[in-house]
Amino acid sequence: MPASPLSLLAYRYATVALTPLIPLALHRRARRGKEDASRLRERLGHASRPRPQGQLVWIHGASVGECLAVLPLIGELLKVPDRQVLVTSGTVTSAKLMAERLPANTLHQYAPVDTPSAIGRFLDYWRPDAGLFVDSEIWPNIVSGAHARGIPVALVNGRMSARSFAGWRRLRRMAAALLGNYDLCLAQDAATAARLTALGAAQVTVAGNLKADAPPLPADPQKLQDLRQSIGARPVLLAVSTHPGEDEIVLAARDELLHTYPDILTIIAPRHPERGGDIAALCGTRPPLRRSAGRLPTAETAVFVADTLGELGLFYRIASFAFIGGSLVRHGGQNPLEAARLHCAVLAGPHTENFTPAYDAIFAYQRAGRVFSSSDLAALAIRLIEAPADPRAMGAAAAKAAESLGGAVERTRLAIEALLADACA
Repeated sequence: MPASPLSLLAYRYATVALTPLIPLALHRRARRGKEDASRLRERLGHASRPRPQGQLVWIHGASVGECLAVLPLIGELLKVPDRQVLVTSGTVTSAKLMAERLPANTLHQYAPVDTPSAIGRFLDYWRPDAGLFVDSEIWPNIVSGAHARGIPVALVNGRMSARSFAGWRRLRRMAAALLGNYDLCLAQDAATAARLTALGAAQVTVAGNLKADAPPLPADPQKLQDLRQSIGARPVLLAVSTHPGEDEIVLAARDELLHTYPDILTIIAPRHPERGGDIAALCGTRPPLRRSAGRLPTAETAVFVADTLGELGLFYRIASFAFIGGSLVRHGGQNPLEAARLHCAVLAGPHTENFTPAYDAIFAYQRAGRVFSSSDLAALAIRLIEAPADPRAMGAAAAKAAESLGGAVERTRLAIEALLADACA
């Protein structure tokens, strides 16, 4: 492993110096609803649950998307007797979802902040038999701390965009030192594998995207029936996982559609539900209604703001097509596979590099779906509403595209079992 460069040493010293300020920062975040006030000690590395007996596999994902992606993998790993799984994440929303969806023999803790003291307490208490970091989680103290204790470390469902790669290239020695801590890197695609290798990762394999193997999003049958009844025969323009700057584009498309479909219902499900109030305010004279108020759209509702957690399965089932956000702004696009698996046709903007293989496959199968403006979105929506067979065919094609990308869970499982076996040898 390369010697620690000055940039990495500077990071470590900086995190040591900032350690006394971390509790104050966490309490401030808790007051804004960005931390769980009752579990702040977990963020400092103090456990709130006893360590279970037997083998413990630790999986860390930043937020909701990463945690949901590993649920099928967790199920496979737990088939080994006397094995338990510890999941860590950093957001309140991810903790709430994990409380609902994690299987038995699985624990959740908030991830410790990346300071040497918090990481040391966490690792010394839990003593995991392996650490799996999901997507693009490369935190210097936590990864190097695990490696220093002899804990096998793997990057799973690894993803590195061209922009991130350019940033890491400017810190090439630091990147090589950090990636040298990983015993294994399982990349989503060949482009990520090439970038990780170029930065100094030794054991890199393309395993595919775990999100392609995720089961269809669930939906409560009664809530689905109630929502369908409240919408009736109204055409629906659905936009999910939107980011700031996109809601205005969706609303402009809705205004264009209004000339052809005066009863159209626009549903906007923001990537971050706490933005619900901001989106309602953007609606202006278009009568909005927020899902978080526990109400259903009425005939007077122009825009239904779906500012709740874990309900996308409902909305993909009531719409024949959906615009996937993060793609008309320079974010890189959100996961299109959730819509595709539910036979919902996928529409997206030009910025989809976060999920390039998925979008490329879906658009190749659908033969349509890319939009660049509110006018593009409105024009394609009109075509799909006027010819209901078109979105049905596109949705079926999207589902086939999602199926074609599967297999990552099994490839990842085999690699992790080999890693654990080598560690025990």
